[in-house]
Amino acid sequence: MAVESIQSKNILDLVVVRDNSVSSRYKNGVKVPITTFIEDYMNGRVDVTCDIQKLLQNRTHFFNYKYVGHHLKFLFGQFIPQVTIHSKKQDERVIRDHYDRGNDFFGSFLGDRMIYTSAFFKTGHEDLETAQDQKLDLVCQKMQLEKGHRLLDIGCGWGTLVAHSAKYYGTDSTGITIAQAGADYANAQIDRWGVKSRARVNRMDYRSIPADKYDRVSCLEMAEHVGVKNFTKFMKQISGLLKDDGIFYLQIAGLRAGYHQESLIWGGFMGEYIFPGADASMPLSFVVKRLEKAGFEIHSVENIGIHYSQTIQLWYHNWQKHKDHVLSAYGQWWFRCWEIFLGWSVDIAKQGNSTCFQIICNKNRDEYNRRRWFNAVNLGERDLLTNGNGNGKVLRGGLGENV
Repeated sequence: MAVESIQSKNILDLVVVRDNSVSSRYKNGVKVPITTFIEDYMNGRVDVTCDIQKLLQNRTHFFNYKYVGHHLKFLFGQFIPQVTIHSKKQDERVIRDHYDRGNDFFGSFLGDRMIYTSAFFKTGHEDLETAQDQKLDLVCQKMQLEKGHRLLDIGCGWGTLVAHSAKYYGTDSTGITIAQAGADYANAQIDRWGVKSRARVNRMDYRSIPADKYDRVSCLEMAEHVGVKNFTKFMKQISGLLKDDGIFYLQIAGLRAGYHQESLIWGGFMGEYIFPGADASMPLSFVVKRLEKAGFEIHSVENIGIHYSQTIQLWYHNWQKHKDHVLSAYGQWWFRCWEIFLGWSVDIAKQGNSTCFQIICNKNRDEYNRRRWFNAVNLGERDLLTNGNGNGKVLRGGLGENV
């Protein structure tokens, strides 16, 4: 999405002060710390006269990325305790407080597929549902799913990949989520899709997954929540759950390597309000090192950050479409919080400050059949399989529309 410039460079033409106690912050020609503005906006102390995303796209004209007292409060009161503890009890409290807020809340931006991870675009002009369907097929094809494979999806959200893989690829799929609302929605969806006999979602902490062996293990944007402290142990746990000839698909949000001030300020906002406890969003080198330490061999890594930017843009449009419902059901603070998250994150991903990686791994064993990678789906832009009739429709495991 192109940046829409704002003609006025006077902040008082765009920000209306509603609380006189903050009026001294907003002066033409003086840049306000962006965190201060966000706090004022979410709490109704100021309003804006234009679309908030348009203001955020022009943020360097009006805001700076200075640290403020609010950051110290978050650092010592929330971030450090979460990073250092990451117990089952703490993680359940933090994560369920987020994901059990209400399926209608998340549906207001995620749309019909209820997928809270990056979609995959072939042209950049697809609607959200098409792009998410393409992502589901890309994931399944990268894992080389076949009929009868046992798939474990850790952090399955609302279970759409679990249902999709069972319906279109013939797998026996199990999903794990810590959120009760997500598990209930997922199992109802599985029932609607007619795959209850070979798909299910269980509500449990990832550390409570029973010992078993799966042909494929997937984890889409959940590993960030296990934390830096537990990340290597989690990778070793996955290795123990995967058959020796299996494939592990990891999709994980990451940060640009090196110091970047805006990224840190944005990350603080995300850690406080959007994804508390997700402190394992790190540069790629952090992830690869720990995968290899857990005994994995990296087959491929694809950066899909620009796909995430476009996904979030479509989420933002959905959020605005459902503004009246969100305001009625959850209030102004929650609407504005997610408005900031979505509107700002489009640019953060587009700039490469935050990104997302699709990583395909296998156990690093001499006997592993690496010939399987011949003619495999690697880079999705080129190789995602279609039926060849020119309409771009995706083949699903060679199994047709239904298994």
